[in-house]
Formats: sequence, C-alpha cells, structure tokens
Amino acid sequence: MHTDYIKIIERAKKSKVENKKFLEKLKKLAPKNLDQITNQLHEEAFENIDCLNCANCCASTGPLLLNKDIDRLAKNLKLKPSIFTEKYLRIDEDKDYVFKQMPCLFLGNDNYCSVYTDRPNACREFPHTQQRNILQKLKITYLNTTICPAVAVVVEGLKENYK
Repeated sequence: MHTDYIKIIERAKKSKVENKKFLEKLKKLAPKNLDQITNQLHEEAFENIDCLNCANCCASTGPLLLNKDIDRLAKNLKLKPSIFTEKYLRIDEDKDYVFKQMPCLFLGNDNYCSVYTDRPNACREFPHTQQRNILQKLKITYLNTTICPAVAVVVEGLKENYK
C-alpha cells in the first residue's frame, strides 16, 4: 500500500472516537445536502487516491456475497454454484456468505481483481460514499474510514463542511 495511504488510515484510526461522535451527530442533523456533499468529496478523494496503489479493502475485509454474486462468480470460473460455495465461501456469524480467507483469493500481486467484471455487488458499491441515502450508510462509512483512505478523506471533508 502506498505510504501516503497508510498515513491517512493511521490518522483515521487515531480519530476513531472523534469520527464516530461526528457521524452520530451528523445523522441526527440529517442535512438535506449530505448526499451531494459526500458525492462531491468522494469524487475529489478519488482524484488523488488510486485503488490499485492500495487494495486494502480486498486485502483486509471480505464482501457479503448474495446468491446472484455466487451464481455470477461460479459461471465466470466455470463451476457449479454449489462447488464454488464449498470451495471459496463460509457462513459468518450473521448467517451471510463470505470468503473463507482474506486477502481475497481473486486479488493479484498487482492489486488487480481477477474477477473484476463479475465481482460481488458489495465490491462494486464499495466504499459506499458515492451513493444516495448516505445518511443510512454512516455506520458503514465510519467502519470504512480505517480501511479505505478515500473514505477517511471524505469524512475529514464532511467534518470541515459541517463544523
């Protein structure tokens, strides 16, 4: 991972309590322009952050896989969904399918995803700061500040915006 990204994540880890309080306060405020501001901050963050120089999400956290994700990945790998599930997945404490191990088996040494076009929906939507209804995603945003440097930058921008 790029050293600048490591520094951003380390700062976010040190600011966990502050970030949690801020996001809880933001949820109560429920600003009407939150989606617009967050999406703008997301775009700005990704002007300077390249996922291929990071891949921390793929290295450290696994996505929840839906049946349609399993079917799509199994087809890509020319496996029956039941074989794919047995070989690559486990059921977690929330009774959801997740990968058996991390880093993700499909993450290459070059940080490219070998199943990118067929990746799970959770991977497609990560880091969730480019979506609508951000207010409903503040909990996952908080968790993602210590995983994704872009999310940490977005949250810092939100703190500036909503002092």
